[in-house]
Amino acid sequence: MPRYFFNVHDVQPSTDDLGEELPDDDAAWREATKFAGALLNDIDGKYRPGQEWSLEVMDEARRPLYFINIGSRKMR
Repeated sequence: MPRYFFNVHDVQPSTDDLGEELPDDDAAWREATKFAGALLNDIDGKYRPGQEWSLEVMDEARRPLYFINIGSRKMR
């Protein structure tokens, strides 16, 4: 099974050195959306206007596969 890596980019970026074995790219996307949802749920009011948050999914060769980006800004 191929290995996928999930890197978080925010105020304190984290690089996934272990990765996770998943059957295919579609399974990696599903895992990414679940992971992103759980991380955003844990932010719990700490996310501020003007900040950006992203999750990068890389394949076994460490090539970017998916990128989920959340941005915010104050309008007034």
